[in-house]
Amino acid sequence: MKYGIAIFPSKRVQDFANSYRKRYDSHYALIPPHITLKSAFEADEQQIDQIVQELQRIAAETAVIPLTITKFSSFYPSNTVIYLKVEPNETLTALHQKLYSGIFTDQPEFAFVPHITIGRDLSDGEYFDVYGQLKMQTVHFSETADRFHLLYQLEDGAWTVYETFRLGKENA
Repeated sequence: MKYGIAIFPSKRVQDFANSYRKRYDSHYALIPPHITLKSAFEADEQQIDQIVQELQRIAAETAVIPLTITKFSSFYPSNTVIYLKVEPNETLTALHQKLYSGIFTDQPEFAFVPHITIGRDLSDGEYFDVYGQLKMQTVHFSETADRFHLLYQLEDGAWTVYETFRLGKENA
């Protein structure tokens, strides 16, 4: 089965992101707005039990994570993905690194750029039009994430929560 690990921002941020995603993100119906911590990976039932135990340990030793969302940005020219930029911080980066070490032997496909995708699979013309408008907008959200989620992919391609992990020793 295919799994992934993500943080879901607050409803306020999700509503803001979805106001754009419903028009510009081909994955709008498959997963809520999120920050990917570990991209899709395969695991069987035996492996997932071990992974859940490891994620509980990681969550217990990770402090809550400040999230500051500051602007619209893009991965162009690599691709036409438009996203809300989440400012990197030590806690978020350390958590990402833990999810690619220890029992997690795979390596990330891309450098870690914390973000919330709001547009993908856009033609070049559509990308330039949409991004040209969005990058002029002022965006600022500041909040704290106190949990992350192990997700799994359903047969129709949608993602759903397998288990939620609260951050900090008091939540272990």
